[in-house]
Amino acid sequence: MVDTLLTVAGALALVVAALSAPIQRLALSGPLLALLTGIVFGPAVLGVLDLPTVVEGHKELHEASRILLAISVMAVALRYPVRAVRSRIRPLAVLLGVAMLGMALVTTAVSAAALGVGLGAAALLGAALAPTDPILASSVVTGGPAEKGVAARTRQLLSLESGANDGLGLPLVLAAVAIAGPLTGGEALLESLWQVLGAVVFGTAAGWSGGKALRAADERRTIESGPLFIYTILLALFVLGASGLLRLDGILAVFVCGLAFNSTSSAAERSDENKIDEAVNRLMVLPLFAVLGAMIPWREWGELGWGRALLLVLGVLLLRRLPVLLALKRPLSLTWRDAVFLGWFGPIGVSALFYLTMEAHRLGADPRVLAAGTLVIAASTVVHGVTTAPGLALYRRKAADGSPETAG
Repeated sequence: MVDTLLTVAGALALVVAALSAPIQRLALSGPLLALLTGIVFGPAVLGVLDLPTVVEGHKELHEASRILLAISVMAVALRYPVRAVRSRIRPLAVLLGVAMLGMALVTTAVSAAALGVGLGAAALLGAALAPTDPILASSVVTGGPAEKGVAARTRQLLSLESGANDGLGLPLVLAAVAIAGPLTGGEALLESLWQVLGAVVFGTAAGWSGGKALRAADERRTIESGPLFIYTILLALFVLGASGLLRLDGILAVFVCGLAFNSTSSAAERSDENKIDEAVNRLMVLPLFAVLGAMIPWREWGELGWGRALLLVLGVLLLRRLPVLLALKRPLSLTWRDAVFLGWFGPIGVSALFYLTMEAHRLGADPRVLAAGTLVIAASTVVHGVTTAPGLALYRRKAADGSPETAG
């Protein structure tokens, strides 16, 4: 089975890499193609990839999404100069402290209303689906069309938000676990404080030490030259593993580590790594989405009721983020154009899969939660994948019409 999976995923990655320009012109995305490939080769169609459903195989998906997410948030942390990151602290705090909470509450309400589930299940969905996925979001912040057409401030905000809120979503998930399970509010608070604060301290120390060590090795010529991003991938995996041993928020620790490491590197080094960063984010995600396509819980999707399922998907995609960002337009100092852009392009992907499977690990697999969550992930992959190219074109057109640029 592993050989079959490697063959399918490897062939898909080669096709996407070789035909990336035509694929973008056709308003498709790599994750969408990977999801469709997994469905076709999965048990529901050809049966080449005979994998269990997400409900049965959530532990393996959790580990895969955890590793991929760590590599992605490290890439996000290295994407922009530290000076640019510092200048975005205020709007980033609004996005992380207010917008993410608003998205979790809206998604919880939509889940309860659309599915008719109790507060516990709705809260689990609200917390897991709130974070913006950094891997799916990379297609609208990196690459020629995005970098030439979208305001730098807008791209930076979406990147930094998607990198940070994947780790900072943990307190929301723990609060949902407390509502749905045996964890008390006090226990959830203490665990959140330990995991988040510990991750910040450990990530800062690891990133600063790793950057200084690399510079010292380079100056003493004890290390051979090579892609810097390879070194940071190894650093990300170390921090992720050590955070697991220390029971810290590993994704947040890796993101903070990347920021600290970024502060020790030069602008030239960062510039050289941008294309590697983009390739890693766009190609390494393909096997995971192919696996997700093969593990779709079709029976559990049907048991949600297709009317309720459609209401859930429409409610989450339309209400989870866009109204929240429009309401925060002034605190975020956004034009209408940028507020709509940021409000729409907040895709749900690997980070949601990571938290859904974490909840299943802590509470036991709830077929309704996993079915509803994976349905929204699949829908977001399709809708945001299809609308990326038209959305970027529309943004550029509005900018050309003379709409005012955002300050900052």
